[in-house]
Amino acid sequence: MVVGLGNPGPGYAGNRHNVGAMVLDELARRAGIRPTPGKGARARAVSGEGRLAGVRVVLAQPLTYMNESGSPVRGLLDYHKLPPEQLVVVHDELDLPFACVRLKRGGGEGGHNGLRSITRSTGTKDYLRVRVGIGRPPGRQDPADYVLKDFSATERKELDLLLVEAADAVESLLTTGLEAAQNVVHPRS
Repeated sequence: MVVGLGNPGPGYAGNRHNVGAMVLDELARRAGIRPTPGKGARARAVSGEGRLAGVRVVLAQPLTYMNESGSPVRGLLDYHKLPPEQLVVVHDELDLPFACVRLKRGGGEGGHNGLRSITRSTGTKDYLRVRVGIGRPPGRQDPADYVLKDFSATERKELDLLLVEAADAVESLLTTGLEAAQNVVHPRS
């Protein structure tokens, strides 16, 4: 299951914090999947099933705010009978320069409330992550304010390419595994 993190609603759509959801949109387009709202355990997310790069996947985005992402992710994992080890979370990363994409399994949350919520709900940090660099805020700007701002005009010129690169990284992760995908993705950015 691939989950793209973001906040709900059009007011957040272009925010740096929503880059995970933007990548999910690109993946859904590639796979021809139209994520739809679920019922029951799936009610707090949009999701869809299909094939991405030849691999059977569930693509999902929580409909909750970032800091409450864990509950919908847990509900979807339970519904699809998937262990957290088969979870790929695509998220924004302050500790990487803008347009840098990195892959890893487990580790800390680095202050990311969406990851913290998922770790709490799944009971493990041992899930795959596609970290999409948004860079650090300039000067003394509060990181919480920075992630809730839209990408700058300069960044928007590169954003489409970044979304494609991050989606390519997800496909590589699904088809070749973590180590092989890291060997391809990390030298590029």
